[in-house]
Amino acid sequence: MSKFLKSVGLVTAAFLIASPAFAEKFGLGRTALPEEIAAWDRDIRPDGTGLPDGGGDAFTGEEIFADKCAACHGDFAEGIDNWPKLAGGADTLDHEDPLKTVGSYWPYLSTAYDYIQRSMPYGDAGTLSNDETYAILAYILYSNDLIEDDFVLSKETFFYVEMPNANGFVVDDRAETEYAQWSVEPCMKDCKDEVKVTMRAMVLDVTPEEDNAAADTSEDVVVAAEPEVVVPAFDPELAEKGAKVFRKCKACHQVGEGAKNRSGPILTGIVGKAAGAVDDFKYSKALKAAADGGLVWSEDELAAFLAKPKKYLKGTKMSFAGLKKESDQAAIIEYLKSFEE
Repeated sequence: MSKFLKSVGLVTAAFLIASPAFAEKFGLGRTALPEEIAAWDRDIRPDGTGLPDGGGDAFTGEEIFADKCAACHGDFAEGIDNWPKLAGGADTLDHEDPLKTVGSYWPYLSTAYDYIQRSMPYGDAGTLSNDETYAILAYILYSNDLIEDDFVLSKETFFYVEMPNANGFVVDDRAETEYAQWSVEPCMKDCKDEVKVTMRAMVLDVTPEEDNAAADTSEDVVVAAEPEVVVPAFDPELAEKGAKVFRKCKACHQVGEGAKNRSGPILTGIVGKAAGAVDDFKYSKALKAAADGGLVWSEDELAAFLAKPKKYLKGTKMSFAGLKKESDQAAIIEYLKSFEE
């Protein structure tokens, strides 16, 4: 007998021995204990059934998220490469290419809790405690502007959170309304007189944007001068504090010599610079519109943006929730002022 046939025979034998009849005959295995079943029966229902005791806030969740989740989902739940974005997408569900996140799309918060505790972190699923799961979910909610950073998410406060798309789903009645029309014998040949392509697939962020504006090289072209912005004196001590605060930004932005665009543009020389001026970076439509309107990143404008990016510029791709402390805003701006082009 060949080695191949012997291998097949061994596999077949192993399969037969593992079947219920042989397991009972040879005394393999045992009936699962109630507590073992309970350990797997951890689903959380939309009405809150199954929610465990415990709790956590966004402050705590930020640290846990950075340690266990940020490698795939980004420090601010903005997603890295093709890993899912968990924040952003507000008011995009009616767009041609909507961004579906926990904040914009998911109707039930219980689904998020159940999935995180059951399936995350990737490669180490099921290791999160109840408190860690609550805290991570609180941070995701905070990143979507759905709770304040000091809100403690728990079984008792779970339904204080209003999910924006809670009423965006309907009961699946296809069994009653549609299945009958598909139960007939399908057409397999000459079903249509003519076949036309009516739609084309689109992949997010890979379709190049066409620039239809023809370059005008005539001598009569007049170029508007950038508005002059006076940058106040530099404070090195404040900049040193800003370097620490800037750690919150490093996941998306680089600054200084050798900086490169990441999910956000480089920030070298940004203070006092016209918005949307970094080469080879694909800005959001909202930022482009603001830049066309003459936005310049003065210290006041930067501070307003850093305080609440999504409120300052609706439609921005920046998913960072913002810096509440004015001292942190001022420190980061001072730090950025230390890097000139």
